Amino acid sequence: MADVKKIATRESYGNTLTELGKEMPNLVVLDADLAGATKTGIFKKAFPERHIDCGIAEADMVGVAAGLSTMGFVPFASSFAMFAAGRAFEQIRNTVGYPHLNVKIGATHGGISVGEDGASHQCNEDFAVMRTIPGMVVMCPSDDIEAKAAVRAAAKYVGPVYMRFSRFASPVFHSEDYKFEIGKGEVLQDGTDVAIIATGLMVNEAIEAGKALEAKGIHARVINMCTIKPLDEELVLAAAKDCGKIVTVEEHSIIGGLGEAVCSLLAEQCPTPVRRIGVNDEFGHSGPAGALLKQFGLCADHIVEVARDFVGK
Repeated sequence: MADVKKIATRESYGNTLTELGKEMPNLVVLDADLAGATKTGIFKKAFPERHIDCGIAEADMVGVAAGLSTMGFVPFASSFAMFAAGRAFEQIRNTVGYPHLNVKIGATHGGISVGEDGASHQCNEDFAVMRTIPGMVVMCPSDDIEAKAAVRAAAKYVGPVYMRFSRFASPVFHSEDYKFEIGKGEVLQDGTDVAIIATGLMVNEAIEAGKALEAKGIHARVINMCTIKPLDEELVLAAAKDCGKIVTVEEHSIIGGLGEAVCSLLAEQCPTPVRRIGVNDEFGHSGPAGALLKQFGLCADHIVEVARDFVGK
Protein backbone atom coordinates (compact mmCIF):
# COMPACT_ATOMS: atom_id res chain seq x y z
CA MET A 1 0.00 0.00 0.00
CA ALA A 2 1.35 3.41 -0.99
CA ASP A 3 2.30 5.78 1.80
CA VAL A 4 -0.41 8.30 2.64
CA LYS A 5 0.71 11.88 2.12
CA LYS A 6 0.54 13.95 5.31
CA ILE A 7 0.61 17.75 5.35
CA ALA A 8 -0.01 20.21 8.19
CA THR A 9 -2.78 22.61 7.19
CA ARG A 10 -0.65 25.57 8.33
CA GLU A 11 1.56 24.72 5.32
CA SER A 12 -1.54 24.80 3.12
CA TYR A 13 -2.38 28.22 4.54
CA GLY A 14 1.01 29.73 3.72
CA ASN A 15 1.15 28.20 0.26
CA THR A 16 -2.36 29.33 -0.68
CA LEU A 17 -1.79 32.88 0.54
CA THR A 18 1.21 32.99 -1.78
CA GLU A 19 -0.86 31.75 -4.72
CA LEU A 20 -3.56 34.31 -3.94
CA GLY A 21 -0.94 37.04 -3.70
CA LYS A 22 -0.28 36.59 -7.41
CA GLU A 23 -4.00 36.84 -8.20
CA MET A 24 -5.06 39.56 -5.74
CA PRO A 25 -2.84 42.66 -5.63
CA ASN A 26 -4.95 43.97 -2.72
CA LEU A 27 -4.26 40.94 -0.50
CA VAL A 28 -2.02 41.69 2.49
CA VAL A 29 -0.79 39.40 5.24
CA LEU A 30 -0.10 40.37 8.84
CA ASP A 31 1.71 38.35 11.48
CA ALA A 32 2.76 38.78 15.11
CA ASP A 33 6.39 37.63 15.12
CA LEU A 34 5.44 34.06 14.19
CA ALA A 35 5.74 34.01 10.38
CA GLY A 36 8.00 30.97 10.46
CA ALA A 37 5.53 28.95 12.51
CA THR A 38 2.28 30.16 10.92
CA LYS A 39 3.90 29.73 7.49
CA THR A 40 3.03 33.25 6.37
CA GLY A 41 6.79 33.50 5.87
CA ILE A 42 6.18 31.74 2.54
CA PHE A 43 4.07 34.72 1.47
CA LYS A 44 6.63 37.15 2.92
CA LYS A 45 9.38 35.67 0.75
CA ALA A 46 7.29 36.21 -2.39
CA PHE A 47 5.71 39.55 -1.43
CA PRO A 48 7.82 41.26 1.25
CA GLU A 49 6.13 44.61 0.61
CA ARG A 50 2.70 43.12 1.40
CA HIS A 51 3.67 41.26 4.58
CA ILE A 52 3.48 43.24 7.82
CA ASP A 53 5.15 41.92 10.97
CA CYS A 54 3.36 43.63 13.86
CA GLY A 55 5.62 42.12 16.49
CA ILE A 56 4.30 40.43 19.61
CA ALA A 57 1.22 42.65 19.61
CA GLU A 58 -1.76 40.62 18.42
CA ALA A 59 -4.36 43.22 19.42
CA ASP A 60 -2.50 45.87 17.44
CA MET A 61 -2.30 43.48 14.49
CA VAL A 62 -6.07 43.08 14.41
CA GLY A 63 -6.51 46.85 14.58
CA VAL A 64 -4.13 47.35 11.66
CA ALA A 65 -5.94 44.65 9.68
CA ALA A 66 -9.28 46.33 10.37
CA GLY A 67 -7.94 49.67 9.12
CA LEU A 68 -6.48 48.12 5.99
CA SER A 69 -9.81 46.49 5.18
CA THR A 70 -11.51 49.91 5.13
CA MET A 71 -9.03 51.04 2.46
CA GLY A 72 -9.85 48.25 0.00
CA PHE A 73 -7.30 45.68 1.10
CA VAL A 74 -8.11 42.05 1.98
CA PRO A 75 -6.06 41.41 5.14
CA PHE A 76 -5.22 37.98 6.56
CA ALA A 77 -4.11 38.41 10.18
CA SER A 78 -2.16 35.41 11.45
CA SER A 79 -1.02 34.04 14.79
CA PHE A 80 -1.42 30.98 17.02
CA ALA A 81 -5.04 30.23 17.92
CA MET A 82 -4.42 31.05 21.59
CA PHE A 83 -3.16 34.52 20.75
CA ALA A 84 -5.57 35.25 17.88
CA ALA A 85 -8.84 34.00 19.38
CA GLY A 86 -7.68 34.45 22.96
CA ARG A 87 -5.51 37.51 23.46
CA ALA A 88 -7.03 39.53 20.61
CA PHE A 89 -10.68 38.56 21.21
CA GLU A 90 -11.85 42.04 22.21
CA GLN A 91 -10.30 43.64 19.15
CA ILE A 92 -11.75 41.00 16.85
CA ARG A 93 -15.16 41.43 18.45
CA ASN A 94 -15.28 45.24 18.50
CA THR A 95 -12.97 46.30 15.68
CA VAL A 96 -13.75 43.58 13.13
CA GLY A 97 -17.02 41.89 14.13
CA TYR A 98 -19.07 44.89 15.20
CA PRO A 99 -18.52 46.89 11.97
CA HIS A 100 -18.51 43.58 10.00
CA LEU A 101 -15.20 44.31 8.29
CA ASN A 102 -13.59 42.17 5.62
CA VAL A 103 -10.82 40.75 7.81
CA LYS A 104 -9.66 37.13 7.79
CA ILE A 105 -8.12 35.58 10.91
CA GLY A 106 -5.77 32.70 10.13
CA ALA A 107 -5.09 30.88 13.40
CA THR A 108 -2.55 28.07 13.45
CA HIS A 109 -1.53 25.76 16.31
CA GLY A 110 -5.05 25.08 17.58
CA GLY A 111 -6.06 22.22 19.85
CA ILE A 112 -4.29 19.47 21.79
CA SER A 113 -2.12 18.54 18.78
CA VAL A 114 0.07 21.59 19.44
CA GLY A 115 1.78 18.97 21.57
CA GLU A 116 4.97 19.85 23.41
CA ASP A 117 4.08 23.57 23.70
CA GLY A 118 1.68 22.52 26.46
CA ALA A 119 -1.57 23.75 27.96
CA SER A 120 -0.79 27.46 27.67
CA HIS A 121 -0.66 27.13 23.87
CA GLN A 122 -3.23 24.35 23.32
CA CYS A 123 -6.25 26.48 22.48
CA ASN A 124 -9.36 24.32 22.87
CA GLU A 125 -11.73 27.27 23.18
CA ASP A 126 -11.38 29.14 19.88
CA PHE A 127 -14.47 27.76 18.12
CA ALA A 128 -16.56 28.69 21.14
CA VAL A 129 -15.45 32.31 21.46
CA MET A 130 -15.43 32.99 17.71
CA ARG A 131 -18.91 31.49 17.28
CA THR A 132 -20.31 34.08 19.68
CA ILE A 133 -19.31 37.00 17.45
CA PRO A 134 -22.30 37.98 15.27
CA GLY A 135 -21.61 37.49 11.56
CA MET A 136 -18.32 35.63 12.07
CA VAL A 137 -17.68 32.60 9.84
CA VAL A 138 -15.78 29.84 11.66
CA MET A 139 -13.97 27.10 9.73
CA CYS A 140 -11.58 24.24 10.52
CA PRO A 141 -10.42 22.35 7.41
CA SER A 142 -9.58 18.66 7.58
CA ASP A 143 -6.67 18.27 5.16
CA ASP A 144 -4.36 20.09 2.77
CA ILE A 145 -6.79 20.24 -0.14
CA GLU A 146 -9.72 21.43 1.95
CA ALA A 147 -7.51 23.99 3.71
CA LYS A 148 -6.43 25.48 0.38
CA ALA A 149 -10.04 25.62 -0.78
CA ALA A 150 -11.18 27.21 2.50
CA VAL A 151 -8.53 29.95 2.29
CA ARG A 152 -9.60 30.74 -1.28
CA ALA A 153 -13.26 30.80 -0.24
CA ALA A 154 -12.43 33.11 2.67
CA ALA A 155 -10.58 35.48 0.32
CA LYS A 156 -13.65 35.74 -1.92
CA TYR A 157 -16.15 36.05 0.94
CA VAL A 158 -16.91 39.61 2.02
CA GLY A 159 -16.96 39.71 5.82
CA PRO A 160 -15.04 38.43 8.85
CA VAL A 161 -13.74 34.85 8.80
CA TYR A 162 -11.93 32.81 11.45
CA MET A 163 -9.97 29.76 10.24
CA ARG A 164 -8.10 27.25 12.39
CA PHE A 165 -5.11 25.40 10.93
CA SER A 166 -3.07 22.60 12.49
CA ARG A 167 0.57 22.24 13.45
CA PHE A 168 0.26 18.44 13.23
CA ALA A 169 0.54 16.86 9.78
CA SER A 170 -2.64 15.02 8.78
CA PRO A 171 -3.44 12.60 5.94
CA VAL A 172 -4.62 14.11 2.65
CA PHE A 173 -7.78 12.27 1.65
CA HIS A 174 -9.60 14.72 -0.62
CA SER A 175 -9.04 14.58 -4.37
CA GLU A 176 -7.81 17.62 -6.29
CA ASP A 177 -11.26 18.17 -7.83
CA TYR A 178 -12.92 18.64 -4.41
CA LYS A 179 -15.50 21.43 -4.47
CA PHE A 180 -15.69 23.47 -1.26
CA GLU A 181 -18.43 25.84 -0.17
CA ILE A 182 -18.65 27.87 3.03
CA GLY A 183 -21.51 26.59 5.19
CA LYS A 184 -21.74 23.17 3.52
CA GLY A 185 -20.72 19.84 5.02
CA GLU A 186 -19.69 16.70 3.17
CA VAL A 187 -20.88 13.08 3.49
CA LEU A 188 -17.80 10.86 3.23
CA GLN A 189 -19.47 7.55 4.06
CA ASP A 190 -23.18 6.76 4.14
CA GLY A 191 -25.02 4.77 6.74
CA THR A 192 -28.14 4.83 8.90
CA ASP A 193 -27.13 3.29 12.25
CA VAL A 194 -25.32 6.36 13.59
CA ALA A 195 -23.95 9.62 12.15
CA ILE A 196 -20.43 10.78 13.02
CA ILE A 197 -19.97 14.51 12.46
CA ALA A 198 -16.34 15.63 12.67
CA THR A 199 -14.21 18.68 11.95
CA GLY A 200 -10.52 19.39 11.38
CA LEU A 201 -7.97 16.70 12.27
CA MET A 202 -10.77 14.52 13.60
CA VAL A 203 -12.29 13.95 10.16
CA ASN A 204 -9.64 11.42 9.16
CA GLU A 205 -10.12 9.67 12.52
CA ALA A 206 -13.87 9.55 11.83
CA ILE A 207 -13.21 8.04 8.39
CA GLU A 208 -11.09 5.29 9.94
CA ALA A 209 -13.71 4.74 12.64
CA GLY A 210 -16.40 4.46 9.96
CA LYS A 211 -14.45 1.71 8.21
CA ALA A 212 -13.91 -0.18 11.48
CA LEU A 213 -17.58 0.11 12.40
CA GLU A 214 -18.61 -1.15 8.97
CA ALA A 215 -16.47 -4.24 9.53
CA LYS A 216 -18.42 -4.83 12.74
CA GLY A 217 -21.78 -4.52 11.01
CA ILE A 218 -22.50 -0.94 12.09
CA HIS A 219 -23.27 1.34 9.18
CA ALA A 220 -22.10 4.81 10.14
CA ARG A 221 -22.66 8.00 8.18
CA VAL A 222 -19.42 10.01 8.32
CA ILE A 223 -19.75 13.76 7.81
CA ASN A 224 -16.99 16.33 7.40
CA MET A 225 -18.16 19.65 8.88
CA CYS A 226 -15.46 22.17 7.99
CA THR A 227 -17.73 25.17 8.59
CA ILE A 228 -18.79 25.27 12.22
CA LYS A 229 -20.59 28.57 11.70
CA PRO A 230 -22.81 28.86 9.75
CA LEU A 231 -23.60 25.21 10.40
CA ASP A 232 -24.98 23.08 7.58
CA GLU A 233 -28.32 22.63 9.32
CA GLU A 234 -29.93 20.73 6.46
CA LEU A 235 -27.21 18.07 6.52
CA VAL A 236 -27.32 17.70 10.32
CA LEU A 237 -31.11 17.42 10.39
CA ALA A 238 -31.08 14.84 7.60
CA ALA A 239 -28.52 12.78 9.53
CA ALA A 240 -30.61 13.00 12.69
CA LYS A 241 -33.76 11.87 10.91
CA ASP A 242 -32.06 9.07 8.97
CA CYS A 243 -29.76 7.74 11.70
CA GLY A 244 -31.46 8.64 14.97
CA LYS A 245 -28.13 8.94 16.78
CA ILE A 246 -25.34 11.52 16.38
CA VAL A 247 -21.71 11.47 17.53
CA THR A 248 -19.74 14.72 17.19
CA VAL A 249 -15.94 14.73 17.15
CA GLU A 250 -13.69 17.78 17.51
CA GLU A 251 -10.23 18.71 18.73
CA HIS A 252 -11.80 21.36 20.93
CA SER A 253 -13.59 21.58 24.23
CA ILE A 254 -16.95 19.81 24.23
CA ILE A 255 -18.22 23.15 25.56
CA GLY A 256 -19.15 25.69 22.91
CA GLY A 257 -17.80 24.03 19.78
CA LEU A 258 -19.14 21.78 17.03
CA GLY A 259 -20.89 19.45 19.47
CA GLU A 260 -22.88 22.20 21.11
CA ALA A 261 -23.69 23.79 17.75
CA VAL A 262 -25.17 20.47 16.64
CA CYS A 263 -26.98 19.95 19.97
CA SER A 264 -28.50 23.45 19.90
CA LEU A 265 -29.92 22.86 16.44
CA LEU A 266 -31.30 19.42 17.27
CA ALA A 267 -32.79 20.51 20.60
CA GLU A 268 -34.90 23.10 18.79
CA GLN A 269 -35.76 21.32 15.56
CA CYS A 270 -35.29 17.55 15.87
CA PRO A 271 -34.54 16.21 19.37
CA THR A 272 -31.99 13.42 18.87
CA PRO A 273 -29.58 11.58 21.21
CA VAL A 274 -26.03 12.94 20.85
CA ARG A 275 -22.63 11.91 22.18
CA ARG A 276 -19.91 14.58 22.11
CA ILE A 277 -16.27 13.56 21.71
CA GLY A 278 -13.76 16.31 22.37
CA VAL A 279 -11.67 17.73 25.17
CA ASN A 280 -13.66 17.46 28.38
CA ASP A 281 -13.77 20.32 30.87
CA GLU A 282 -10.01 20.27 31.42
CA PHE A 283 -6.73 21.74 30.20
CA GLY A 284 -4.23 19.87 28.08
CA HIS A 285 -0.57 19.27 28.90
CA SER A 286 2.76 18.87 27.16
CA GLY A 287 3.57 15.74 25.19
CA PRO A 288 3.91 14.33 21.66
CA ALA A 289 0.87 15.27 19.58
CA GLY A 290 -0.07 11.73 18.54
CA ALA A 291 0.14 10.41 22.09
CA LEU A 292 -1.92 13.31 23.45
CA LEU A 293 -4.66 12.82 20.87
CA LYS A 294 -4.97 9.17 21.95
CA GLN A 295 -4.86 10.08 25.64
CA PHE A 296 -7.71 12.55 25.23
CA GLY A 297 -9.77 10.08 23.20
CA LEU A 298 -9.40 12.03 19.98
CA CYS A 299 -8.75 8.98 17.84
CA ALA A 300 -10.54 6.39 15.71
CA ASP A 301 -10.45 3.69 18.41
CA HIS A 302 -12.32 5.88 20.88
CA ILE A 303 -14.86 6.95 18.26
CA VAL A 304 -15.53 3.26 17.54
CA GLU A 305 -15.90 2.54 21.26
CA VAL A 306 -18.38 5.38 21.78
CA ALA A 307 -20.38 4.55 18.64
CA ARG A 308 -20.64 0.85 19.48
CA ASP A 309 -21.83 1.60 23.01
CA PHE A 310 -24.29 4.17 21.64
CA VAL A 311 -25.74 1.82 19.03
CA GLY A 312 -25.67 -1.15 21.38
CA LYS A 313 -23.68 -3.51 19.15
